[in-house]
Amino acid sequence: MLVPPEMIAVQSKLIYQMNKYCADRVQARKAQIHKTIQEVCRVVQDVLKEVEVQEPRFISSLNDYNGRFDGLEVISPTEFEIIIYLNQMGVLNFVDDGTLPGCAVLKLSDGRKRSMSLWVEFITASGYLSARKIRSRFQTLVAQACDKCAYRDSVKMIADTTEVKLRIRERIIVQITPAFKCAGLWPRSASHWPLPQIPWPHPNIVSEVKTEGFDMLSKECVALQGKNSAMEGDAWVLSFTEAENKLLQGGCRRRCLSILKTLRDRHLDLAGNPVSSYVMKTLLLYECEKHPREMEWDENCMGDRINGIFLQLISCLQCRRCPHYFLPNMDLFKGKSPGALEHASKQVWRLTRIMLTNSRCLEEL
Repeated sequence: MLVPPEMIAVQSKLIYQMNKYCADRVQARKAQIHKTIQEVCRVVQDVLKEVEVQEPRFISSLNDYNGRFDGLEVISPTEFEIIIYLNQMGVLNFVDDGTLPGCAVLKLSDGRKRSMSLWVEFITASGYLSARKIRSRFQTLVAQACDKCAYRDSVKMIADTTEVKLRIRERIIVQITPAFKCAGLWPRSASHWPLPQIPWPHPNIVSEVKTEGFDMLSKECVALQGKNSAMEGDAWVLSFTEAENKLLQGGCRRRCLSILKTLRDRHLDLAGNPVSSYVMKTLLLYECEKHPREMEWDENCMGDRINGIFLQLISCLQCRRCPHYFLPNMDLFKGKSPGALEHASKQVWRLTRIMLTNSRCLEEL
């Protein structure tokens, strides 16, 4: 099929614009975040060293692999989450019966004695390992460590939450989350994935993702708030960060995500945080299903993919629902106010209109 020369010219202009945006705005964001991460990890490693002295069961898994820290997630340029992986889940069974959206519980295996668990005092009378009890103990230890560590003048514990959150130099927030790694397991609540009628991802990648497994995090779950479930304090939040990252390899997927996050930070960092980086990542995964062929993810298509994701975001904001990629019963907008979603919808539409109508928009955005 012959493509008109003017279309080729427009396409090459767009590729040039995208590349320039990545070289300027995206790289500047990454450089700033990299610098902040170095500072954050220095402080957190020092705090966790003090925690370990007091309680050897909480061993820091925050290690530097050539400038990359395992278990560190960037929420925004000033907000981070660090996962601390706990040992010895062995005597506990993973129970995922669908009653707790986005969560599951860990229960003593039949016939196992409580005393066989490393976490004996956090196991309830019913035999569940309580995420809240572990977090509460960890919070106490971190608070004590903040008073003793070398950075005690610049790090403070955030008090009005059950989660372990630190404020560093008044402007950076770090959440430290105890977790278990569940390798070789796949939750029942995500058993519908991958969808049989969609040829993405490749079966080999699916197999790798399911073998890698998922994490169980001790943190507050928005989906359970207000349910007054007896299990709420015992429940662990399911996290698929590694799986998501593996799926976004290849083509310009990761590049798209970097551009989306940069646009989000610069134009959609709104009150109530309705449009998080995680929402962007989720919609990118749905876009991969809509465009399953690798050729649809080369740099010529990047503009179309980004516009598609923004149109999808507007639709989700207007419907006030954004389903989690692996757990569609879980709504990522749960707990967000209708007003915040409405305002975000207008802002996203304004941004999308600029991108659809102005071929040089990335020079200003």
